[in-house]
Amino acid sequence: MKPIVAIVGRPNVGKSTLFNNLIGDRVAIVDDMPGVTRDRLYRETEWNGAEFVVVDTGGLEPANNEFMMTKIKEQAEVAMNEADVILFVVDGKAGLNPLDEEVAYILRKKQKPVVLCVNKIDNYLQQQDDVYDFWGLGFEYLVPISGAHKVNLGDMLDMVVDIIGKLEFPEDEEDILKLAVIGKPNAGKSSLVNRLSGEERTIVSDIAGTTRDAIDTLIEYKENRYMIIDTAGIRRKSKVEESLEYYSVLRAIKTIKRADVCLLMLDAQEGLTEQDKRIAGIAAEERKPIVIVMNKWDLVKNKDMKKYREELYAELPFLSYAPIEFVSALTGQRTTKLLEIADSIYEEYTKRISTGLLNTVLKDAILMNNPPTRKGRLIKINYGTQVSVAPPKFVLFCNYPELIHFSYTRYIENKFRESFGFEGSPILISFEKKSKGE
Repeated sequence: MKPIVAIVGRPNVGKSTLFNNLIGDRVAIVDDMPGVTRDRLYRETEWNGAEFVVVDTGGLEPANNEFMMTKIKEQAEVAMNEADVILFVVDGKAGLNPLDEEVAYILRKKQKPVVLCVNKIDNYLQQQDDVYDFWGLGFEYLVPISGAHKVNLGDMLDMVVDIIGKLEFPEDEEDILKLAVIGKPNAGKSSLVNRLSGEERTIVSDIAGTTRDAIDTLIEYKENRYMIIDTAGIRRKSKVEESLEYYSVLRAIKTIKRADVCLLMLDAQEGLTEQDKRIAGIAAEERKPIVIVMNKWDLVKNKDMKKYREELYAELPFLSYAPIEFVSALTGQRTTKLLEIADSIYEEYTKRISTGLLNTVLKDAILMNNPPTRKGRLIKINYGTQVSVAPPKFVLFCNYPELIHFSYTRYIENKFRESFGFEGSPILISFEKKSKGE
């Protein structure tokens, strides 16, 4: 799992600008008004060969100073729990602020590495006096930077990579299948975990958002072992009113990255919502195998599974490969079947196809439907090979890879699924130019 680097600090110190320059893309909204960052933003990046996830935090619009103090302290607290390294950003031009000292006090109490980034230092020789005061916050790592002008970001990233290199990440046991239970609040995630584990391991409540942290539960079923990770529900942006809920997306991402299989919990009574689609999109982006779990099926009056499946796939076309199971966490109906399905789709996720068999299927697919001629050029696909598993990834070699239309890629994917299965698993197909030596 890639380390998480969280950017924290009081409003309007330049966190989003720094985030954008670190990932090389203007993703966060940058504005001089505090409270502009409305959603959790995260991107994977790398520096000198070290890969990590950068998280842009923040964005609470304070009602008053007391509210601001409370919320920023909460953010710092949660960031420490979730992140492996913290970039604590302060405003070098504005000078040391009481809020900075409050955040620093919280950060110092915990055993998490912190890099103090004194921002808005465009010219160190002229502004070095602005930096001195911040040494008093008591952090080992301090670096003057300008997030807006990319000054000294390399030195800062060197510090981050150096710290990451010294961290110890626990080894996962290979014989345990890790299942992430994801979904919006009140979909029944904790109830499912309790039903599968046979004991009250997590608090179950009808109040949405009861589960604050990811909770790991180890269970055994038919001589197989599973680690079930229950995440805090992801709330809609309009309902995010406190920083603890604000971090639920980050927690879900972290959980999804750890997981072998994702169980996407939906409320069968409520049906698919925009928030469900968003959560499904996060899991799909991470290329994880997914089971769509329609919970509270015992409370549905019109139990037409075929209709439900058709409607779900129409709404979630990017998850057309994911099996849909109808369960009741409350009564236990079909819940243990989820474990059997998870085993099955993880096998698909780690399956390898021999090059000979793959090319037989590929050749037949091309004979049935040649790649369409584009820009007057005849596209010829020579052969393919599977280059990795988890997820299964295939590279097909051809003369004009840049001319392959996405619809033809989808056609090849469908043919591979018809022949090889891969139910519940994403598969990746890319086209590359055949080198002259091949």
